[in-house]
Amino acid sequence: MSARDLSHDSSQGLLEVRHVNVSVEGRDILRDVNFSIKHGEFTGLIGSNGAGKTTLFRVILGIQEHASGEVLLHGEPLTRANRSIGYVPQKVLFDPDLPIRARDLVALGSDGHRYGLRRRPRALHEAVDEMLDAVDAGAFADRRVGGLSGGEQQRVLIAHSLISRPELLLLDEPLANLDPGSVQEIIALLHRVSQRQRVAILLSAHEMNPLLPVMDRIVYVANGHVASGTTDEVVRPSVLSELYGHHVDVLRVHGRVLVVATALPVGPAPNDQHPEFVVE
Repeated sequence: MSARDLSHDSSQGLLEVRHVNVSVEGRDILRDVNFSIKHGEFTGLIGSNGAGKTTLFRVILGIQEHASGEVLLHGEPLTRANRSIGYVPQKVLFDPDLPIRARDLVALGSDGHRYGLRRRPRALHEAVDEMLDAVDAGAFADRRVGGLSGGEQQRVLIAHSLISRPELLLLDEPLANLDPGSVQEIIALLHRVSQRQRVAILLSAHEMNPLLPVMDRIVYVANGHVASGTTDEVVRPSVLSELYGHHVDVLRVHGRVLVVATALPVGPAPNDQHPEFVVE
């Protein structure tokens, strides 16, 4: 199938991904990927493990070569290490004895790319405090990062990425391994940051349900293809059946969306990706 952007809004986005194809060692990972993100939008990048979500992030960050297509920011080709894009990677592990405080890690998001030791200006200290407050991390700003809980570490990493004032923030599976309470807290603070600072959010996850209250747009990845648009436009049997190559039912129960497969294929399903592995 061809990648589908089901949105009817044709205005230029902050980020535009156009006809991107990625192959690794002769294997197609992403095929004809198209979608756009506008200023301040909260977008969920949804797909099973191995669907290509991290690869797509690497393409946007300019660290993964793509065979064809283009990635545009403000209508211009994206350059590597663009400070308009912040990034929170997946599975950052901190040694409990690492002698760095939360506020020091946040400051590194502003000046960590510079060489040598120097006195940090007052303006940077104020910006660090502002970012820590924005993610409700002020109470543990002077604690060692390695001694913080998973949810607290995520807050610090988000502040670290926001200190450079990006227009787009990429978060790779930030909800993985968090307890349900922390999941809801992180989603709420990201939504608040997006609204107040006009930062566009692209957050990858394998489950869409926690994001349903805040998502403006969904980019659903399966078999190397994507479908994008609002949740109602994308999460439908006809769209997901075409995406997976198998008949898919979409059930809505008590405010949750369940994506389930039947035994009847409607076409080939490369990469052994089937929706029964990503039941929501």
